Amino acid sequence: MSASVERVKQAAANAGLEIEIRRMGASTRTAEEAAQQCGCTVDQIVKSLIFEGKNDGTLYLFLLSGASRLDLAKAAKAAGQELKRADPRDVRDRTGFAIGGVAPIGYDNALPVFADSKIATFEIVWAAAGAHDAVFSSEPNALIKAAGADIADLAE
Repeated sequence: MSASVERVKQAAANAGLEIEIRRMGASTRTAEEAAQQCGCTVDQIVKSLIFEGKNDGTLYLFLLSGASRLDLAKAAKAAGQELKRADPRDVRDRTGFAIGGVAPIGYDNALPVFADSKIATFEIVWAAAGAHDAVFSSEPNALIKAAGADIADLAE
């Protein structure tokens, strides 16, 4: 198991979140690919998006339903500063996760985390588990709690 997938597994255990990480054998990088591999709707995929604060370079993690798009103005309001899309190489260097495998949990250095309220409307959601083909399912409120996320209105 890769180090990033192991970090997700350990973070879940530390948070009391029981998960089973599945290696799908095919890409789950996009919400559409993940939904197809998981046998669920695109909405049930939790996208983990990393943005950077323009003022101080802080990385922020935003959790959204797979079919939703992040409203940058709403995200900036939640973060308390203007945001820009984080550079993929910087995301990997600073979080240990590559784009397409960014997980909602498992960070060595805590990030401010915000979850769109729509995530909590599902019985089960699926999220990336630290690799391009690794996923896990969870009850959404348990995942939000494990991620230490604040609920916010984030979607367009």
